[in-house]
Amino acid sequence: MLRLNNFSAGYRPIKVVKNISLEIQEEEVVTIVGPNGAGKTTILKGIVGLADIFDGTVNLDGADITAIGVEKTARLGIVLVPDERRLFLDMTCEENLELGAYLEKARNHYQESLEIVYNLFPVLKEKRKQLAKTLSGGEQQMLAIARGIMARPRFLLIDEPSTGLSPKLVSTLLRTMHTLSENGISILFTEQNAYAALEYSDRAYILSNGVVTFEGISKDILNSTDLLNKYFGAAGYVVGNG
Repeated sequence: MLRLNNFSAGYRPIKVVKNISLEIQEEEVVTIVGPNGAGKTTILKGIVGLADIFDGTVNLDGADITAIGVEKTARLGIVLVPDERRLFLDMTCEENLELGAYLEKARNHYQESLEIVYNLFPVLKEKRKQLAKTLSGGEQQMLAIARGIMARPRFLLIDEPSTGLSPKLVSTLLRTMHTLSENGISILFTEQNAYAALEYSDRAYILSNGVVTFEGISKDILNSTDLLNKYFGAAGYVVGNG
């Protein structure tokens, strides 16, 4: 289990998220939903060591791994797919995937991981020799997630996977998350699109101004008009199913 306890993080001297507590169990898909500027990205960056931690702890299977650094966090099986994608645009799809398997454990399972990735995203196999910069926005997002999978993570953190994508592609990507969870990869992802996030996750944390305002089963929230109106009526949330 990955757990945050009374976790506060930001970019010194600014504290962006305050006293957050959340957890992700094995083979679970969890979302953090909130408007732009709520602090969603900061939570993910704080977990992997890319943001300053002011208070609280990050625990993995009960052990304190707070601020141990990006490399050590990755070696423990926690991998971040950033919202900027951060692909090597002048390298091919296949080369980007190969770089994702840089850890020894991942290198030892390279062909197996490659087969998993190509089964999930067949278009990447078709375009494996193309430069990443020639791909569409949706294909680049697939490649970014696929590169994260190549690292053989236990926990995959994905920041705003639906940004700039068509509704059909958003559904495809988010359905893929459940396929990953069924194969032993737990997912924590952030979203501004509340409807899509709730539809394709097991549990949800609703974030506003750096504070968790509600947590619960995604389907329960999605099926409650009162909860949807209460928490997603404010400007900055996307509630439509498009």
